[in-house]
Amino acid sequence: MFLVCGEALYDLFVEEETPTGLRIDARIGGSPFNVAVGLARLGRSAALLTGVSNDALGDRLAAALESEGVETRFLVRMKNPTTLAVVALGPEGEPRYTFYGEGAADRSLAREHLPELPGSVSCLHFGSFSLVVDPTAGALLELAERERGGRFISLDPNVRANVEPDLARWRREVERFARSADLVKLSEEDLAHLDPTADPDRLAEAWLERGTRIVVLTRGAGGAVWWTPNGRVEHPGFAAEVVDTVGAGDAFQAALLCGLDEAGHLRPARGARAVTVAEPEARRLLAFACGAAARSCTRRGADFPRRAELPG
Repeated sequence: MFLVCGEALYDLFVEEETPTGLRIDARIGGSPFNVAVGLARLGRSAALLTGVSNDALGDRLAAALESEGVETRFLVRMKNPTTLAVVALGPEGEPRYTFYGEGAADRSLAREHLPELPGSVSCLHFGSFSLVVDPTAGALLELAERERGGRFISLDPNVRANVEPDLARWRREVERFARSADLVKLSEEDLAHLDPTADPDRLAEAWLERGTRIVVLTRGAGGAVWWTPNGRVEHPGFAAEVVDTVGAGDAFQAALLCGLDEAGHLRPARGARAVTVAEPEARRLLAFACGAAARSCTRRGADFPRRAELPG
């Protein structure tokens, strides 16, 4: 089972301006929420660990997870409100977010809420602004450090500077989580926030030397690059009729984890973190993930493909 850790919220798309206000299209989202749903749609067993409000919006979040086949036993229900993110789309369908979530439930997960994990949990995934908002950030870091070496750990920084504008904190927290991670996936946008002068090859090499087994950089329509101790592999992106790119990185992440799981790479020997993936298989896994991201771009919001829609 995959245990995805982090925020669950609503993306509010402005549909139309009216004389008296705005017409809004509200879509359930949040990067970790999306990854959990994406994994379930790809036929993998997944659960979400996050704080969820007791309000009507929180009830709908929990119901949506259940309808998608995502386990809800790790949800922590609380009185705090639900995070809202207003989404404006750029000319290429790229999203620009404004978040309203100070004191919200998904930012209020604390150390006392951390569960003891059953043996069925083989992989933990962490990402997005849950890495930098307290008390959730501290609780999830403790969980990552506690489970390091015993379970496969995945990290997607998914930097949201409009939630936490202090990029030094983002760099610090990403490095802390990366010390426990077997897989680090980041986008070119993340890299521009974390270190705009960084050479991707050298950054990947540094993480690999510290124990990360797989580093992936996504390049939007340009595809993705993969590094392991075995070497470097690239794959181009796929053409798509883009509606918007909301959730494309989450679709990529879910498909990459699904592919690694299907190939048996999330079950290392007890106490070991080694993952050995030959170049042809790495290329196939990147193609699978890029294909999932491209398909998600043809739909409004974070609407992910199902396993039967993807090859292989």
